[in-house]
Amino acid sequence: MTSTAILIINGTLVDAHGQSKKQLLLIDGKIAKVSETITDTPAETKIIDAQGLYVMPGGIDVHTHFNIDVGISRSIDDFYTGTRSAACGGTTMIIDHMGFGPKGCSLGHQLAVYKEYAQDKAVIDYSFHGVIQHVDEQVLADMQTMVEKEGISSFKLYLTYGYKLDDDSTLKAMARLNELNALTTVHPENDAAIAQRRAQLIKAGKIAPKYHAVSRPLECEAEAIARTINLASLSGNAPLYIVHLSNGLGLDYIRLARKNQQAVWAETCPQYLLLDDSLYENEDAVKYVMSPPLRPKAELEKLWLGLEDGSIDTVATDHCSFTYHDQKHKGVDDFTACPNGMPGVETRMPLLFSEGVSKGRISPEKFVEVTSFKPAKLFGLYPQKGCLLEGSDADIVLFDPELEVTISHDRLHDNTDYTPFESHAVTGWPVMTISRGEVVANHGEFLGKAGAGHFVHRKPFDKNNI
Repeated sequence: MTSTAILIINGTLVDAHGQSKKQLLLIDGKIAKVSETITDTPAETKIIDAQGLYVMPGGIDVHTHFNIDVGISRSIDDFYTGTRSAACGGTTMIIDHMGFGPKGCSLGHQLAVYKEYAQDKAVIDYSFHGVIQHVDEQVLADMQTMVEKEGISSFKLYLTYGYKLDDDSTLKAMARLNELNALTTVHPENDAAIAQRRAQLIKAGKIAPKYHAVSRPLECEAEAIARTINLASLSGNAPLYIVHLSNGLGLDYIRLARKNQQAVWAETCPQYLLLDDSLYENEDAVKYVMSPPLRPKAELEKLWLGLEDGSIDTVATDHCSFTYHDQKHKGVDDFTACPNGMPGVETRMPLLFSEGVSKGRISPEKFVEVTSFKPAKLFGLYPQKGCLLEGSDADIVLFDPELEVTISHDRLHDNTDYTPFESHAVTGWPVMTISRGEVVANHGEFLGKAGAGHFVHRKPFDKNNI
């Protein structure tokens, strides 16, 4: 299908490197021209006047969990409602962390399952991270097919949960992925320490939702980060990406590794920048049961400083949504019965813009860097995504930096029944989202179509190009 040509005028173009007053011509899903004045446009070109708006690369959320089965529940957002919500929040690409498959399944099993989940449903472009449940010779061999044939250039391993990897398996996986130019992403928590604390709390009858956070203190996360960094070093300086960083001690370990020239990158999420563990005292505490849990307020400032100084590279969401009144509420008297996770894919961009750019903590360029440019670089999407270059995909978000909005769930487009950021006032809001040259969201109205999103074959990881 041929897209209508679009000419965006009068906006301020912002990428990770600077700002400019230029026009942008989009033809057939690509950025056809970037220039101060564009006059040679096709007939019937649609003009979008972006006066007073920032014109930015569409957001890339590299950490979602759509349609995931977590054992005690399945997340309520599938690839239609999840990507619809993403699009309305200014995000034009997601990379989903696939859930676990059957015990002993092949490395490619879940990829086939998830391609089926997303096909004919996703409204924006998407990819997946491979998930490593166990390591044997076949899994190690299959990694090559995944990277080279399937375009899956990042893989996740867990240091906790049912398919946690021990040090032996972690070393083997990291070394092999390093050989294949793939990025290892890690959920870092010390499983033994968590299991011990959980058992003690349960035995003492301390199972209210607030004890979920008590069972997973920040030291469990930080220790696992430090251990994983050292294992990556032992694996030939294998490139390592830490997901959903929530605390300053873990960030210090990452800084130390970088000082020692290690290939380590870090992601955080809006919930760890804006919410703290005092919420576990509230009546609706189950809304905030996630892993890692919310941290003491002092940790928030440490993460903001990490964003400002470049120690944290990306802001993703870990969007894993369940309904509050049904699914989450089952844990109201017992945190072990509450599925882990919260929604956030639609509010990521406005929250970070408001708290970061509008409050003067980060520049608009840094905002683009952590929400789009760096994710594209790290995960094999650049220059197809994450920039405003001629020839790149026409994935664009128009941001109104002055628009004041009070977040409420009734204006969002996910499939759950709450937002953790209810009544949060923000300054700056995405007013239009363009995916592959098609307007998919306009001032809160969803205009996209199920199945319009493409699976993107990602390039191998290149640590010299980050």
